[in-house]
Amino acid sequence: VFGDSDEVKSVSVTEGDSVSLNTDVKVQRDDQILWTFGPKETRIAEIIKRDQINFIFVSNDGRFRDKLQMDNQTGSLTIRNIRSEHTGLYKLQIISNKETSNKRFNVSVYACLPAPVITRNSSICSSSSSVSRCSLLCSVVNVSAVTLSWYKGNSLLSSISVSDLSISLSLPLEVEYQENNIYSCVINNPITNQTTHLDITQLCHTCPGMSVTLVIVVVLLKL
Repeated sequence: VFGDSDEVKSVSVTEGDSVSLNTDVKVQRDDQILWTFGPKETRIAEIIKRDQINFIFVSNDGRFRDKLQMDNQTGSLTIRNIRSEHTGLYKLQIISNKETSNKRFNVSVYACLPAPVITRNSSICSSSSSVSRCSLLCSVVNVSAVTLSWYKGNSLLSSISVSDLSISLSLPLEVEYQENNIYSCVINNPITNQTTHLDITQLCHTCPGMSVTLVIVVVLLKL
């Protein structure tokens, strides 16, 4: 049986998935297993010995309703269809005749990520005698604990991050018209990511300023 320790094992999971908190032990006949959750150490699962028979208890109240499963051989706890409200500290206690041992799991639950949306900032279109540029915006809404980034091929161009609050993020990018480079916008958290590739020919097929200039030149030539 593992000993008492201050070590906390970190576990990251995406909303909707299942996660198993493994004891890495085999429950002995006289062992009692207790799982608690949160700062108040609320009892959520337990193997209780009564008259030489082991009974399994799992909480079916509140946030854990129909979500917990406990292995009667190892005491490992599985949380099904996990949600953000299940983020927190889980404590395992094994009580035997000789000693009491503890193990702790810090579970972080991350939301499913939306695909970034790339749009053209139609109010901005810069041009000069040698080069014209198209202004773009990559955006995501209602996200937290993520990083939003622009890539040119495999090279990182720029990024912006948010930690706790659920907000909207936008990241600008300027590209040259008709260039052949591959751009992509990526949103990621510690365990997953979503990527949207830029189609320059669709979003940057013409610059409004360039069109006006071209019309004026054609008219002057005719005159």
